[in-house]
Amino acid sequence: MNRFIRIFSMVIMAALLISNPVEGQKKQKDSKAQAAFEAGEYFEAIDLYKNAVNKVSDNDQKTAILFKIGECYRILGDARSAELWYKKAVREDYQDPIIFLRYAQMMLVNEKYPESVEEFKKYSDLVPDDPRGNIGIESCEAALNWKDNPTGYIVENMRYFSSRQRDFSPGYINESYTEIYFTSTREDATGNDTHGATGQNFADLFSSTLDRKGKWSVPVPVESLNSEFEEGTPNISSDFTTLYFTRCKKGKSQQLGCQILSVTASGADWSDPKVELESLGDSVTSAHPAISPDGNTLYFVSDMPGGLGENDIWKVTRGQGGSWGDPVNLGEEINTPGNELYPFVHKDGTLYFSSDSRVGLGGLDIYKANRDEAGSWRLENMKPPINSPEDDFGIVFEADVERGFFSSSRKGRGNDDIFSFVLPPLEFSVTGVVRDERNDQVLPGSTVKSVGSDGINVEANTGEEGTFKFMLKPGTDYVFIASQPGYLNGKERESTRGMDQSKEFEVTIYLASITHVIELPNIFYDFAKWDLRPESMVS
Repeated sequence: MNRFIRIFSMVIMAALLISNPVEGQKKQKDSKAQAAFEAGEYFEAIDLYKNAVNKVSDNDQKTAILFKIGECYRILGDARSAELWYKKAVREDYQDPIIFLRYAQMMLVNEKYPESVEEFKKYSDLVPDDPRGNIGIESCEAALNWKDNPTGYIVENMRYFSSRQRDFSPGYINESYTEIYFTSTREDATGNDTHGATGQNFADLFSSTLDRKGKWSVPVPVESLNSEFEEGTPNISSDFTTLYFTRCKKGKSQQLGCQILSVTASGADWSDPKVELESLGDSVTSAHPAISPDGNTLYFVSDMPGGLGENDIWKVTRGQGGSWGDPVNLGEEINTPGNELYPFVHKDGTLYFSSDSRVGLGGLDIYKANRDEAGSWRLENMKPPINSPEDDFGIVFEADVERGFFSSSRKGRGNDDIFSFVLPPLEFSVTGVVRDERNDQVLPGSTVKSVGSDGINVEANTGEEGTFKFMLKPGTDYVFIASQPGYLNGKERESTRGMDQSKEFEVTIYLASITHVIELPNIFYDFAKWDLRPESMVS
């Protein structure tokens, strides 16, 4: 799903270099393709593999090539093409069980849920100790449910920012939230090199500003931060004075990895970049910085030894002297055997990140994590419309409003696009009518009291049509009590607890008249006994 290419394709994940049964035997027709694949040049490798596949007669080697073509498309985020080539490998009897997992994952992304479940089951049967098979099955079931029950977020493609290339990982830059930096491979990028991995330009930081009319300006490169290499994934401190971002370097013949840099505000510009986490060394990739609200904890993504998966989220804490301590893995409550990427820490301490190995809609999904009273992480999938079957990642929030941006490879203008989101405030109300229980006639002039579990009571009178209306609060239980001279009181109940979408309730309260004779049947019991005789019991 183009996972680490978005950290930037210069970094190669060892987990993506999946060996096959004949890997050690060949200096054969696909040797150039294999070299390109192992160098992370997936875009180039596809053509080389396709040229080689019809020139080999050995079935093991042929199916391995078919699988590798599927892998290239998967890594590049082309799920439809990946599914096609995995299907060819399955038909030609590729022997590695991983084929069933990859095939199922692509069908999940392509919303072929019944077929995906069957392939996940095959993988689970062959590799029962790998949880990804069962997670995939659960994901198919969840996807069907979540699609029919989306959350209340309103999502919109930010065409102001979108190009035909990749635009992703935005970050707010000022306190008024009127300027953002984001990552892009558009034509105006500073570096003039292109990737064999994607066929696109190197990524750079771009800026856009919101004017008073609510329109975003045409994005321009952040020239003071961009270089001949790749820059991206900006994240700024809560006081908007220190900016953290990722830079990935490439030498003439080798990948030099990614580092986290920081700059501080210096007038209208930025200071010279400073390398953070220098103690990790050049051999360890660190990327996707996310600074905590108090500025004392830096979260980041790395494939360093000691992790739980392909790429994990780690953190470092600032010591008394201001330097960062040793990296600490966030553990299995957050990290999985797959990829956890793009962390973001909200002002309220909530950790947001993307993962491709949890129950989700397919590809990268965005999750939110909060600590409970015992200090354990509690995770929640953001669900549609924030998440989709495609890759969804790089979310950022305003501090005091449920509003912000995220990135997605779902259908848009380009490969990856930036989307805005907002959660309108939940609005609840109840409208009702008071009626006579005997003849169903409305009862104007009735008094209706709303009694909330929050201790707030409100009273209203019904008009000529016998109707009333109250505004309600989220997370509250209500009792509505109606009264009218000559009638017994009546009541109805409603609750807004646990509701994540606005709703208008409708109730009818019936009142019983006390002007007609109420017949009470005789009640019999034996002398000196307290229990009722059978004929007095309600049947």
